[in-house]
Amino acid sequence: MSSTTRSDRTAWRAIAALCVGFFMILLDTTIVNVAMPAMIEGLRASLNDIIWVNSAYLLTFAVPLLLTGRLGDRFGPKRVYLTGLTIFVLASLACGLAGSAEVLIAARAVQGLGAAAMTPQTMAFITHLFPPHRRGAALGVWGSVAGFATVSGPLLGGVLVTQLGWEWIFFVNIPIGVLALALVVRRVPDWRPGRSHRFDVLGVVLCCLGLGLVVFGVQNGEHYGWGRVAGPITIAEIIVAGVVLLVVFVLWQAARRNPEPLLPLRIFGNRNFSLGNIANVIIGFSVTGLFVPLVLFVQTVPKLTAFEAGMLTAPTSLMSGVVAFFAGRWSNGPRAKFLPITGFALLGLGIGVMTLQLGGSPWVLLPALVVVGGGMGMVYSPLTNIATKTLDPQLMGAGAGIYNTSRQFGGVLGSAGTGAVLQIVLAATGDFTTATRAALLMLVVSTVVGVTAAVLMRRETGMRDSGRASDPGLPVTRPS
Repeated sequence: MSSTTRSDRTAWRAIAALCVGFFMILLDTTIVNVAMPAMIEGLRASLNDIIWVNSAYLLTFAVPLLLTGRLGDRFGPKRVYLTGLTIFVLASLACGLAGSAEVLIAARAVQGLGAAAMTPQTMAFITHLFPPHRRGAALGVWGSVAGFATVSGPLLGGVLVTQLGWEWIFFVNIPIGVLALALVVRRVPDWRPGRSHRFDVLGVVLCCLGLGLVVFGVQNGEHYGWGRVAGPITIAEIIVAGVVLLVVFVLWQAARRNPEPLLPLRIFGNRNFSLGNIANVIIGFSVTGLFVPLVLFVQTVPKLTAFEAGMLTAPTSLMSGVVAFFAGRWSNGPRAKFLPITGFALLGLGIGVMTLQLGGSPWVLLPALVVVGGGMGMVYSPLTNIATKTLDPQLMGAGAGIYNTSRQFGGVLGSAGTGAVLQIVLAATGDFTTATRAALLMLVVSTVVGVTAAVLMRRETGMRDSGRASDPGLPVTRPS
């Protein structure tokens, strides 16, 4: 057996092992949606409380990604991945045992921290194990897993909520997590880049506080009547404070006194990377924002069971995963940008058709959901490949952290934004169908931004050679 064949098998086994845990953490971004009505009843919680169960996870998932990629560089991605996986499994146990909305929100926040530790390490291994001209296939698998996981949540959640109770959407992570731990320990090489990083503590604090205040203000605005929260502090002041802190964060990243910023701004000199991150925010916003109101709607108005709601979204999962697998392979060509262009157009078309069909039988939504799944699959893998392929190898670690952050940041905004629209329109009209339609129309508009970003990407005529990057000594031979 040639060394190339052996290295290929080693690389694919490592990716398969990492994808088990990756599937689990992305599954948890949507599995909660179908359980929301059951949790509202079981925990005697408000709609705003339960939306925070989702947003808390997405927020603590998103913010540390800029830091956890650096931790992988310093201590080794395998070690950081295993640490995050352990935290995630233990937090899942705490979620299942939670007896109040407050405890559940706190446990979900810890879950997000574990997920944040894991995600950049998966991408770091892909970019190290596969050279640029072969990375499309690996990213196709990665995107396929992301697609299956993101939209399989409602289906699996529906089965578990109906048969066992909402707690089991968290307990199911325990056997999956134990399997993932065993596979990673056995199959993933202990690659240690050994890069010594200074950690931008001030940057982390500014980013965390800024994002946290903005999300709190947007999502809780209706809850506080867009007025005072405590004493003289108002929702508007909280949102403005959050925006100011994010502006200060960007200025600090550009400051000469910051020796190693979390967000090296020179990386945005790469046009495809910059536009890819804009589009990445939009896909996170659109997909997360879609399933929050949709799953609530079908269980509130036509009164589908949790299992039926999951079955309704199952074709989306299948189509997204299948299309993502092939789209990743196609994304190595010079016309790759037409994949996300088409994907965003299909996503917007599918959501737009659903806004017109609300109010009838929920099953008439199936064709539109299939179109949505196809669109998602055409965005995930190709967008990742296009955005990161021509990055300077020295910026690849930071690029992976930024790229992962942008999608999760989009998800946070999607959850908070659609939650806010639902509450505002519901308070004004008392009609859940009208509120859901308003939330979906907002998502249709967002896909226009995604199409525009993809159109403006440069058509690739080549790729930057990653051979100049230092070899950290991973015992896998790269194919020539």
